[in-house]
Amino acid sequence: MSLYQQRCSELRDTPCTWLVTGVAGFIGSNLLETLLSLGQKVTGLDNFSTGFQHNLDEVKSRVTPEQWERFQFIQGDIRDLDTCRQACRGADFVLHQAALGSVPRSIEDPVNTNENNISGYLNMLVAARDEPVRRFVYAASSSTYGDHPDLPKEEDRIGNPLSPYAVTKLVNELYASVFARTYGFKTIGLRYFNIFGQRQDPDGAYAAVIPKWFASIMKQEPVYINGDGETSRDFCFIENCVQANIMAATADNDDAANQVYNVAFGQRTTLNELFELIRERVREKFPHASDVEPVYRDFRPGDVRHSLADISKARNLLGYEPEYSVRTGLDKAARWYINRFS
Repeated sequence: MSLYQQRCSELRDTPCTWLVTGVAGFIGSNLLETLLSLGQKVTGLDNFSTGFQHNLDEVKSRVTPEQWERFQFIQGDIRDLDTCRQACRGADFVLHQAALGSVPRSIEDPVNTNENNISGYLNMLVAARDEPVRRFVYAASSSTYGDHPDLPKEEDRIGNPLSPYAVTKLVNELYASVFARTYGFKTIGLRYFNIFGQRQDPDGAYAAVIPKWFASIMKQEPVYINGDGETSRDFCFIENCVQANIMAATADNDDAANQVYNVAFGQRTTLNELFELIRERVREKFPHASDVEPVYRDFRPGDVRHSLADISKARNLLGYEPEYSVRTGLDKAARWYINRFS
């Protein structure tokens, strides 16, 4: 039995109360599904700006009625402090996922990104501190590494932010550090590296590359690659991300708190390699995929060339051990996207 399996078993035996912000989103809904399946009580907060009711409906269809009854949903906005206080009431752990993602979105609308990712985040910190909750785990970002050239990325070495989004995520970490020193409030930041998987939205101007390519290949639409395709990322399957959140919230090692951690698989995949992996999985159901070729276009402003995480800190202090590689994660993701578009 792995340490993560052991921790899940302990949660089943001693259920806790969790708050998941951004619960109707991609990551939030996957956290909700896992927590409910473990018999936990969950409060979810979302304003549906980037989340969807159909994500919650899918979770409901995948858990038992008894488990679903342990879920309370609040439709509200983290930019409202009273709403944050209501949501935090009685919570043991907060998993703060609510944010406006996307580097291009932040470049086009930095004010809205700031209001959600900094002002809203600060409201959640204050509300969680005042409740008080036992541990506040928040979604940080690999964008914080900015223009720092070293690979793999290590938590204590960052560069200059390359987008307003990256600025907001860096400020989140600074606020968490201040709250630890000033109020003794325990937080953990998880620097996500290109999380992908089921329920990640393929539609819209700011859709992530993996769901977008699945949808485009199946719909026989153009597949665009920004640059020459040799840009690389450390893609991380959603169930690894869920594990990291649970291990961070429940870590009983005092040294684990008030830290930031990389959440990734620890392996680099180029966009050209990723395209081949996705096309290979889609053509089993959609034979026309064999004829699809990508369309190359200009590099995108604000993007870094290469990204790769050192995950040893999360392994050592949280007991994080990713179970899914890019290939095995894409196998599961492909089944979900194929079912959606078949």
